[in-house]
Amino acid sequence: MNILFLTISRINSLKTRGIYADLMNELRDRGHKIYIASPTERRFGEPTHLIEEDGVEILKIKTLNVQKTNVIEKGIGTLLLEGQFDRAIRKQWANVKFDLVLYSTPPITFNKVIRAIKKRCGARSYLMLKDIFPQNAVDLGMMKQGSVIHRIFRRKERELYALSDKIGCMSPANCQYVIDNNPEIDPAKVELCPNAVKPIDIKPLGEKERVDLLSKLSLPTDKTLYIYGGNLGKPQGLDFSLEVIQSNEQRKDSHIVIVGDGTEYARVKAWFEAHAPNNATLIARLPKEDYDNLIRACHVGLIFLDPRFTIPNYPSRLLSYLENSMPVLLATDANTDMGRIAEANGFGLWAHSGDLDAFMANMARLAASPSLIQELGQHGNAFLKDNYTVDIVARIIEK
Repeated sequence: MNILFLTISRINSLKTRGIYADLMNELRDRGHKIYIASPTERRFGEPTHLIEEDGVEILKIKTLNVQKTNVIEKGIGTLLLEGQFDRAIRKQWANVKFDLVLYSTPPITFNKVIRAIKKRCGARSYLMLKDIFPQNAVDLGMMKQGSVIHRIFRRKERELYALSDKIGCMSPANCQYVIDNNPEIDPAKVELCPNAVKPIDIKPLGEKERVDLLSKLSLPTDKTLYIYGGNLGKPQGLDFSLEVIQSNEQRKDSHIVIVGDGTEYARVKAWFEAHAPNNATLIARLPKEDYDNLIRACHVGLIFLDPRFTIPNYPSRLLSYLENSMPVLLATDANTDMGRIAEANGFGLWAHSGDLDAFMANMARLAASPSLIQELGQHGNAFLKDNYTVDIVARIIEK
C-alpha cells in the first residue's frame, strides 16, 4: 500500500526510536511505501521541504508553534494545520495515489486533508486515538464546557470520528469511552490499537558504569531510584508529584529523579529551588542516549496523571519502563485503566492521584524489596513483548 501518515510529531528521521518511527519502519519493512507529513514549527525557522530516507518520504510543512507554546498560539496554529497540510500535500504528492491515510490525535483538525485524500484516492482512513480533545482541556479547566471554542473543537472531533473508517484506541477503557460518549459512532469501527515499540534487548549497566553515570549526575548510588521522564505539563498533575517529593524527604532509602521539560517546567524548577529537596533531583531534558542510560541505572518508573481527568489516558512513557524491565508506580485519575492493567498483569502498583498515603506505601513496599522490583520488571517486559509491539499494531492496521 501507499500509506500517508499525518502527524504533528516532529519527525525528521526514522533512525531515532519512538512509537511513530518504529511503526513507520515496521510498515515499510512489510513492503508498504511510506509518506509522512510532519510540521516544522515556526520556532525552527525552516521552509516547507522534503526529506527522503531509506525509501520513506518525509514532508516537513511550515506551521505555527503547536507544541510547548502558549494556549493562544497553540489554538490558532492547530486550527490552521489542516489548510497548511492540505496545500503542501497537494503540491508535493499530487500524483501519488494513497491507499491508506493514517493519523493520530492530537490534533483533531486534519479533517480537510483526510477528506481530500479519501475523495481523490479512494483511500481508507485509520485514526490512532492518542488524545481525546477537547474533553481533556475541559477536565483541566483550560476550556469551558459549552463555550464557543469548545463547540468548535467538539464539532471537529465528531467530524474526525465520522471520517475515520477505523478508530484505534490505546486501551479498553479508551474504546469504551469513545463508544459511550459518541453514540453516533458504529461500535464496530472502534478497536484496540495500543502504543507500541519495536523492542530491543537491553543489557543492564555494569556496576562501575552505573556508579560513574549516577555520580556524574550527582545522584545517589545506594538508594532505590524512582524516575519520571517526559513532559512536565498540566496533564501530569504535578501538584501531587511535588507532594510525593516533599513526603519522600522523610525516607532514607528512596530518591526521585524528574527528567523532562514542558509548560510546567519553570514552576517545578522554582519549587525545587525554594525547597531544595535532598531526596529528589530535577534534570532538564537529556539527549536520548543519555536518558536511555539513566533509565537503565534506575529501578522504578513513575507515571503521574491529573486526578480531574474524566478521559482514560495511556501515556506512552510506560513503554520505555517496560522495555527496561522496570516496574511502574502510578498515580492516576479513576477513569484511566493503566494502573488496573499494571496491577492485574503484575508489572506495577497503582494509587489514585491525590491519595498520598497509598502512593507512599507503594513506594515503601518497592524500596523494601529488590526481589519484588525484579519480579514486577520481568513481568512488565514480558507483557510488552506480548501486547505492545509494532508488528502487532501493523497487523491491526493492515487488517
